[in-house]
Amino acid sequence: MAINIIEKQTTEETFGPLKGKVAVVTGGSRGIGSAIAKLLAKNGAQVAFTYQFDDTSAGNVVTEIENDGGLTYASQVNVSEIKEVNSCLEEVIKRYGKIDILVNNAGITRDRSFRNMSQEEWNEVINVNLNSVFNTTSAVINQMITQKFGRIINIGSIIGQSGGFGQTNYAASKAGLVGFTKSLALETAKNGITVNAICPGFIETEMVAEMPDAIRDSIISKVPMKRLGHVDEIAEAVLFLAQSNYITGQEINVNGGLYM
Repeated sequence: MAINIIEKQTTEETFGPLKGKVAVVTGGSRGIGSAIAKLLAKNGAQVAFTYQFDDTSAGNVVTEIENDGGLTYASQVNVSEIKEVNSCLEEVIKRYGKIDILVNNAGITRDRSFRNMSQEEWNEVINVNLNSVFNTTSAVINQMITQKFGRIINIGSIIGQSGGFGQTNYAASKAGLVGFTKSLALETAKNGITVNAICPGFIETEMVAEMPDAIRDSIISKVPMKRLGHVDEIAEAVLFLAQSNYITGQEINVNGGLYM
């Protein structure tokens, strides 16, 4: 598949604590991913992000970032396909010379009770949520080791920690992501690379907005802070880890106290 690239031309110089850094965000066209891409760009990083289907949303994120003075482009990529991932990240390195920050955010749900879950529903979630992290990380890890710097930030979920009814596939993928994070952190700490996971609770996204009101209200009632989280609060945690030097192998919970 040819990779569709959305970008605008700009010659503006960027500023901020991430100036000179190059970031890749998977699943960056909406929700948490778009908030991450925009905040990293706002803080000076050159940002490439992937999306799979929605050209319009991806184009809107590109326009918003570059209207705000940032540098970005979007690539249409199926992150569960390693050839597409390799082509995308080779293009990033060709343009910018390196990748400093990798945010593995892309994810899907295919919720169903396990007894009714098909192998296709299982495999699709594992491929997008977990196998894609192998694809992206294997494409950048040697370059990060060579340059003695890297920030790998994986977006997990409270469901990977506590489980979720009808979400065995999703929970398994996110729990696997945490194990991946801790193991890779051990392997790469000596190379100036940090690897961490952020585990959001229930965040105000399109996915949560589609829940019936009764279920949504029930969730909020169980959150000690009595509200859903905001996508910007996840992006702020990513920005923090992107700048941190002595935190690795950690699960950062951003969930309003729902899981401690």
